[in-house]
Amino acid sequence: MAKTQDSARLESLGIFVASDDEDPGVRAECARVARHLLTTGTRVVGLMPATRDTAVPPLAVQLGLALVELSGATVAVVDANVHWPALSRIVEEAPLRADDESYFATRWLRSSLALLTPAHAGEAGAGLVELERLIVHGRDLFAFMIADLTGFDLLGEHLGAMALVQGVLLVAPAGQIKENDLLRWNQDIPAARRLGVLLVGPGAPR
Repeated sequence: MAKTQDSARLESLGIFVASDDEDPGVRAECARVARHLLTTGTRVVGLMPATRDTAVPPLAVQLGLALVELSGATVAVVDANVHWPALSRIVEEAPLRADDESYFATRWLRSSLALLTPAHAGEAGAGLVELERLIVHGRDLFAFMIADLTGFDLLGEHLGAMALVQGVLLVAPAGQIKENDLLRWNQDIPAARRLGVLLVGPGAPR
C-alpha cells in the first residue's frame, strides 16, 4: 500500500503508525487506553516520558488514532514543549494566520486527527502559559487533546503541566526503567490524575 504524504512525513521524524499486521500489540494497547478515556470522560491527557530518551510522539499519534477510530470525534496531538519543539518540521508548510496569537500551528493528519506543534521556539517558561491557553481555547474544537509533556521536567515545569491536564499517562521504556524511577514518578503525579504506566519498546508485553 502506498504511503500518504503525511505518513511519509511522520516517518521522516521517526513516527511510525503501526497497522494490525505490523504491530497488533501497540494498536490493541492504545485502543484499551482510548476506551478507558472514553469511559471516564477524560478529555485532556498528558503523556509524560519516564526517561529522557523515551520517545513519546509515536505513541501519542497512535493513541490519537485509536480515539478517532473509537469515537469519531476530533482529536489533537499536541507537542506541548514550546521551548524545545520536537515536531515543528511537520507543519512547516502550514504557517499560522497573521491574526492567530497562538503558539501552535495545526495540521490535520488523518480523518479528524490533528497535530499541533509550536510554530516557533518560545522562551523558557512559556510552555505552561501556552498549554493552558491551548486547553482553554481548544475545548470547542477538539473533543480530546493528547499533550506530549516531554521536556517539562527539565525546566521544572512538569508539576504545573500535570495540574493542567485531566489525566497523566507515564510512558516508560520496557526492560530499562528502574523501580525507583517509577516510584519517584508515582509520587510526582497527583493521585487523581494517574492513568498508569504504558511500556514501550522491544521489551514491552504483547
